Amino acid sequence: MSEEVRFNVLNHVNVPHHAVLPDGDAKELLAKYGIVREQLPKIRDSDPAAKVVGAKAGSIVKITRRSPTAGVAVAYRLVVEAI
Repeated sequence: MSEEVRFNVLNHVNVPHHAVLPDGDAKELLAKYGIVREQLPKIRDSDPAAKVVGAKAGSIVKITRRSPTAGVAVAYRLVVEAI
């Protein structure tokens, strides 16, 4: 956990699980959907959850939520630098 993070927001019940996607998995994801990184929704590197998982600009974060209808819902975000 980053030194500048005062507490782990991922421990809160309403915050979904965040994880940095390894480069190999990121390439597979992009190939599967036929997209480039910039087409993914964005998350700032200053986001508290991104800080906790150590996400850097250019990496992809996998967000896994529990869903009452789908069971588990997975989303991906491209980490961008905060302005």
